[in-house]
Amino acid sequence: MVYCAISGVRFPCLPSVYNTKSQSSFNGDPLCRKGLSFFSKKDPFSCNSPFYFSAKVKMLAGKSSYDSDSPNLAVTTSTATTTTTPTPEKVLVPPDGNASEDPLVPHDVECLTMEDNQIVEDKEKQETSTPLSESIIIGKTEAKSRSIPPPGSGQRIYEIDPSLTGFRQHLDYRYSQYKRIREEIDKYEGGLEVFSRGYEKLGFIRSETGITYREWAPGAKWAALIGDFNNWNPNADVMTQNEFGVWEVFLPNNADGSPPIPHGSRVKIRMDTPSGIKDSIPAWIKFSVQAPGEIPYNGIYYDPPEEEKYIFKHPQPKRPESLRIYEAHVGMSSTEPLINTYANFRDDVLPRIKKLGYNAVQIMAIQEHSYYASFGYHVTNYFAPCSRCGTPDDLKSLIDRAHELGLLVLMDIVHSHASNNTLDGLNMFDGTDNHYFHSGSRGHHWMWDSRLFNYGSWEVLRFLLSNARWWLDEYKFDGFRFDGVTSMMYTHHGLQMTFTGNYNEYFGYATDIDAVVYLMVVNDMIHGLFPDAVSIGEDVSGMPTFCIPVQDGGVGFDYRLHMAIADKWIELLQKKDEDWRMGDIVHTLTNRRWLEKCVSYAESHDQALVGDKTIAFWLMDKDMYDFMALDRPSTPLVDRGIALHKMIRLITMGLGGEGYLNFMGNEFGHPEWIDFPRGDQRLPTGKIIPGNNNSFDKCRRRFDLGDAEYLRYHGMQEFDRAMQHLEEIYGFMTSEHQYISRKNEGDRVIVFERGNLVFVFNFHWTNSYSDYRVGCLKPGKYKIVLDSDDPLFGGFKRLDKDAEYFSSEGWYDDRPRSFLVYAPSGG
Repeated sequence: MVYCAISGVRFPCLPSVYNTKSQSSFNGDPLCRKGLSFFSKKDPFSCNSPFYFSAKVKMLAGKSSYDSDSPNLAVTTSTATTTTTPTPEKVLVPPDGNASEDPLVPHDVECLTMEDNQIVEDKEKQETSTPLSESIIIGKTEAKSRSIPPPGSGQRIYEIDPSLTGFRQHLDYRYSQYKRIREEIDKYEGGLEVFSRGYEKLGFIRSETGITYREWAPGAKWAALIGDFNNWNPNADVMTQNEFGVWEVFLPNNADGSPPIPHGSRVKIRMDTPSGIKDSIPAWIKFSVQAPGEIPYNGIYYDPPEEEKYIFKHPQPKRPESLRIYEAHVGMSSTEPLINTYANFRDDVLPRIKKLGYNAVQIMAIQEHSYYASFGYHVTNYFAPCSRCGTPDDLKSLIDRAHELGLLVLMDIVHSHASNNTLDGLNMFDGTDNHYFHSGSRGHHWMWDSRLFNYGSWEVLRFLLSNARWWLDEYKFDGFRFDGVTSMMYTHHGLQMTFTGNYNEYFGYATDIDAVVYLMVVNDMIHGLFPDAVSIGEDVSGMPTFCIPVQDGGVGFDYRLHMAIADKWIELLQKKDEDWRMGDIVHTLTNRRWLEKCVSYAESHDQALVGDKTIAFWLMDKDMYDFMALDRPSTPLVDRGIALHKMIRLITMGLGGEGYLNFMGNEFGHPEWIDFPRGDQRLPTGKIIPGNNNSFDKCRRRFDLGDAEYLRYHGMQEFDRAMQHLEEIYGFMTSEHQYISRKNEGDRVIVFERGNLVFVFNFHWTNSYSDYRVGCLKPGKYKIVLDSDDPLFGGFKRLDKDAEYFSSEGWYDDRPRSFLVYAPSGG
C-alpha cells in the first residue's frame, strides 16, 4: 500500500497481482519524495510489491466506488488489472502517459516530470493529429470532414436514473424543444455546422473585392459605418437594412487593390435609435482597445497581412484520461505589480505549469472586458481577446506553445450574462432594452449588475453558438469552462436558494428551458465538431443529467465543477480542526451523481479574492509573514497549517472527482489575496466603497516565494507537484475502483482505496498511531510511494520510505486483508 506522511496522511497503493517483476527503492525525483509515501505491493507468489501511502493519508486500489458506511454510494463490480512490469528502482510513466498499464509499482517510486515523455508524445501527435486550421475552409459554407450527429431519442436518462421518470413530462418537453431547435436550424440555416459560423456572415467579412460589414440591430432606424478609414464621416458609408433587421454596407477595395479599411484602424457603427444617436463597437468585433487616457474602448479592424498572421505549428493534444487543471489569469500572472502579457505568460508561466505536472491550463478573462476588476466576467466584446495582454496573434502564440508542451488550453467562457456597459458592450446596442437580452427585470441580474441573454431568440443563439465556435476554430482552444451555468438554468439564478437534491427544485417552473436547451445545443456543436474538446459547467445546484450526453437526454457537459467541496472546506476552516467530522468530509467529497464526472478543487480564484481567505491564510493567518523561512523557528500554527494544507489538497484530489483544479499560486499557499486595481466606488444609495488607489500590488502572483528553497512555501509547492505526478503515473482519479473503508471519528482517520492506491489520512492534531491496522483488497507487500511527512514537503521525516508492509488475511473494515502502518499526527 502507499504510505504518505503528510501531517497524518497516508497512502497505500496496490499493484496488480499479475505483475511479477516489481521492485524499487523510491530514489526518484526529489520533488516526489517529500510529503507523501507510496507503497508497492508484491504478489505473494512472486517478487511483486504493492503500495502503501502513509502520512495523514493512505490509498488502496480497486475498481468499485463504495463507502462501507454509506450504502447510498454507487457500486461497480469490475476490477481493474494491469500487466505492464515496472522498471526496477523507479516507476516510469508509459510513453502514452497511460499509467493504468503499470499498476504494479516498484518498492520506491520516482515521480517524473511530464517532459520525460514529451518527445514520444509529440511524435505520436504529429502522426495522428491534424490542426483544425487545415480542416475547415474559412469563408465557405461547407466544412471539411465536420458533421454534427442528429438528435437521439433522449430516453437513456431514465435507464441511468429511474427516479427521473416522475419528471418525464418536463424532461421530454425539454428534449422536444431541443429537437425543434435542431430541426429548425437544419431547415432554415443549413444545419448547426453552418449556423455556428455566423462570424462568416456578420461583422466584417473580407473578400477579394472589398469588405462587407453586417450588423443585426432591428431597433435602429438608421445606421452608418464610421472610423479612421472615412474620417468618421457618418454620411460616407450609410448602411441598408433587410427584413430581418440586419444592416449592411459594402466597401470596395481601393484603386490599388488595398483593403478599404486598413488593418489596425478604429471603427464603430453610428445608429439612430429609440434612445437617440449613439456610436457602438460592432457586436462581432475581433479586437477592441482602450487608448491611453480615454474611457471608452474602440473597435479595431483586425486583419493583418498574410505574412504577419500567426500560423499554428503544433497539433492540439489529445484529451487526457485524467484532467488536472491549472486555473490562471494572464494579466495577474507576473511577480511584478503590473498587467502581464500573453508573451510573458507563454514564456514564463506555461513551463511552470508543465513542470508542476498539470496537463491543462484554464485561462480566465480572455473575452474583452472594459472593467478589469470584473475578473473578466463582465464581457463587453465577445469575439475579441483581452487587449490589455496583447494582440490576437500573441494569444495564438501562447496557445500554440501550450500545445507544444502537451497542455490543453481551456477558456473560461461567459455566456451566462453580459456587461451592463452601454458604451462598449451589447447593452442597449440598438437603443432597445430587449435586443440581445430579456426586457425588464428578467433581463437584469440584480446581484451581478449585468444583463441576461434571451436564449429563446434566434439571433442570440446564432451569436453565442458562433462565439463558442470562433474560439475553438480561430484560436484552437481545447474546450471551455462555462461560467455561471446555475444562473442560466433557473429564473431565480440560484440566488438565495438552498438546493437539497429534491428533483422538484430542478424540473419545475423555475427552470429556464430556453437556457437549458441552449446549453444542450452548444454542447452538441462542441462535441460534434470538436470530438476531443472538453466542456465543463460551473453548476452549484447539482442539476441531474447535467453531464449526460445530449443524445441520451442530458445537458451534455463532460464535467461539472464540484463547487460544494470548496464551500465545505471554508465551512470547516471556520471551526477548530478538533471539531471536524470525518464522515462529513467524506460525504461531501463523494456526494456526486453516478456517471456524471466532476472536477474537484479545494479552492479556486473565488476563495482568493479580497474579502475572503485562501486555505493557507485560514490555516496560518499572519504567521505566514514572519515564520516561513527555514532558517528561523516555526510556530505550531505554521506546522499544523502546512500539514493540513497538504492533506486537504490530497484528499480532495483523491476522493473528490474525476478531474482536479488549482488556481495559480495556491499550490504553494500564496500569502496574499487578490485585489484588482480600483478607485473609490459610489453606490446608487450614496454609500462609498473605498478603493485601493488603483494599486496592482495584490493583483499579481508571487511565484518567487514558491521557488525559494529557503522558504516553507517551496515544500508546499513541491508537494503539489508530487500530487500531480502521482496522478499522472497511477491515474487514480479516473479509476472505477473507489472504496472508503474507514472514517473513524475518534482516531480522526480516513482510509480509502482509489485505483491501485490506498490512502491513509490521520487528521488528529496530537495522536500518532503505531501498528495502525488498515484494511486492503489485494495481498502482498506494500511500499510508500508518497509521504507528506518527507522533509522535502516541509515534513518531519517520521516515516521510513524504505519500509515494507505485508498484508495478512482476515476481514478488517470490510476488506479481505489488512496491514499495519505508522500513522503520524498532523503536527
